[in-house]
Amino acid sequence: MKSKKTSSARRHTRELKVGDVLIGAGAPISVQSMTSTRTTDIGATLAQIRALAEAGCEIVRVAVPDEAAAKCLPEILAGSPIPVIADIHFDHRLALMALDAGVDGLRLNPGNIGSEERVREVVGAAKGRGVSIRIGVNAGSLEKDIMAEIEHTDPDGLPKAMVKSAMRHIRILEAMEFFDIKVSLKASSIWPTVKAYRLLAKEVDYPFHIGITEAGTKFGGTVKSSVGIGMLLAEGLGDTLRVSLSGDPVEEVRVGWEILKSLNLRQRGVSVVACPTCGRIKIDAAALALQIEQRLGGITEPVTVAVMGCVVNGPGEATEADVGITGGDGVALLYVGGVVVRKVPEDELADVVEQEVMKVVEKRRATC
Repeated sequence: MKSKKTSSARRHTRELKVGDVLIGAGAPISVQSMTSTRTTDIGATLAQIRALAEAGCEIVRVAVPDEAAAKCLPEILAGSPIPVIADIHFDHRLALMALDAGVDGLRLNPGNIGSEERVREVVGAAKGRGVSIRIGVNAGSLEKDIMAEIEHTDPDGLPKAMVKSAMRHIRILEAMEFFDIKVSLKASSIWPTVKAYRLLAKEVDYPFHIGITEAGTKFGGTVKSSVGIGMLLAEGLGDTLRVSLSGDPVEEVRVGWEILKSLNLRQRGVSVVACPTCGRIKIDAAALALQIEQRLGGITEPVTVAVMGCVVNGPGEATEADVGITGGDGVALLYVGGVVVRKVPEDELADVVEQEVMKVVEKRRATC
């Protein structure tokens, strides 16, 4: 049996709620994303939120850049199947409008929304409604005075500046006796991000929202996010995550789940163990694995499928999977529950694997 231990003990944090989703204090690490539609286009925004939820998104953030967007929040909230966080910058009135609309969370930096009186107004409204606030520090938009203090000879100067910025905003909220806080410290590079979270973990016990901001395109951004987020999760740091990609946000959710699944932190949907291909293979294992993954993309129950092309590693992987095949010359052995069931011709493999997986899923649903 393969070992399931892949990470350090989870960092202990306070607990808070975003809608009905628990964050921190050992709750499952949640997968988040953000809509890319104009918030004023209510139909498009709701359609994207539903697509994100179907892919496994558990919390969604929407941009609220102006009053027109804020006025659309009640209808968006009414139609959203998952909790909604309002992303606010600079204008405290937008935060108040979002809270009046009933949002499940705010993303804002209290030091950027005006005077102490305005901050108190927002904090009082959030506290009265039981709404949490995420302080979001980005390396690309740090305060000028903090940036001016960075010693350019210090390799950890940027992470330290990010933490200083976060602590500045945290202290503002704490001074107003507001503690339903989670924090993000993001840079577009891996090392400043990881170091900043490590440093802040020594200072506070608030939950962390983790990610590599502006990670890039689907391919490059996925690699960078997987490395950075994976490092943090392996060290027990992180209570929610977002994979920031330039493109369809549904892909962010899919990648986020794959990161969690790869570390055995959470399971959702089909995990395909696929042969990397070599000169021994006599079936098209790569094309078959992709086809199976696409066919089974709508399944939410955790199922492992092994698509192997030869008898070297194939039997072992197929035996450990819920459903597996080990290829031969135009045929493959079909494994179900670790047992060889029969031989299947190559042109029937996708159909047969799909059928067997659905049997596994139906059986599990029946016992729930």
